[in-house]
Amino acid sequence: MRALNLGRSGVEVSSLCLGTANFGGKHDRETCFDLIDFFRANDGSFIDTANMYSHWHPGCVGGESESTIGQYIRDRGSRHELQIASKVGFPYPGCSGGLSAVEIELECEKSLRRLNTDYLDVYYSHCDDRTTPIEETMAAFEHLIQSGKVRAIGASNLVGWRITQANQFSELHGWHRYCAIQQRYTYLRPRPGAAFGEQVFLSEPMRDYSRTSSVTLLGYSILLGGAYQRAPAPPPPEFEGPDSVARMAALASVAHEMHATRNQVVIAWMRQSDPPILPIVATSNMAQLAENIGALELSLSEDQMRRLDTAGNPA
Repeated sequence: MRALNLGRSGVEVSSLCLGTANFGGKHDRETCFDLIDFFRANDGSFIDTANMYSHWHPGCVGGESESTIGQYIRDRGSRHELQIASKVGFPYPGCSGGLSAVEIELECEKSLRRLNTDYLDVYYSHCDDRTTPIEETMAAFEHLIQSGKVRAIGASNLVGWRITQANQFSELHGWHRYCAIQQRYTYLRPRPGAAFGEQVFLSEPMRDYSRTSSVTLLGYSILLGGAYQRAPAPPPPEFEGPDSVARMAALASVAHEMHATRNQVVIAWMRQSDPPILPIVATSNMAQLAENIGALELSLSEDQMRRLDTAGNPA
């Protein structure tokens, strides 16, 4: 996989990121280790986790994903070969959540212990916190960077103006900016009025901001839980409508031309978009991960990108 820079941070990561939201919960240790081994064998190195993963699974309380990755690092001795990103902000058992200085410092220490490391390559604000002043949040992140516990910072599920505000404040003080923005994203476009709870879908203004601000965009939930492969079954309700019908048809046509799966075309389309979107792939088994990695071999033509981009647009 080709190495990519996260904004102007100097942190280089692989061109696919391995999502681990179900590690230690839905996926047992052996499955998780096998997936990371396979990812690394194919030059993958960027791993995404969060302090609260996977608290929603029965018997889990949060921290399971980080602890599983930490066990992997301890057993494989591979920390220097990986770039690990974690997050802070959402509550989970024993953690009230938020982005106060106290919470950021405390949760970072807990994440470092669970991950069996003394630094994070990327540390994200996982959600917004309107009760804490932005200057307190960004000062706390800067302190972690200056102390060597964090190399770069990012934001996930923050709306565009809040990210802009935070970065402007950091620039004013000579502090590090958010260099990576991780939002929900996929090829299908949400229907008007669709809501995703506390998740923020990547907007066109945010895409435009990244073009001019040296910010790397990352997308999660990119394959809609297998919805593309289940076509012609309808997509999730948030995406139903004539627009998705047209885009599904374009996706199927390009996949046929490329002798590839729809999932692979979605990943290739994201990577070739302007601006490019770094895909986070969360898989349940080796076959799915191999399919996702296979998308890196695809190179869509200008005509194929145009057809994918304009499908569903008004005539």
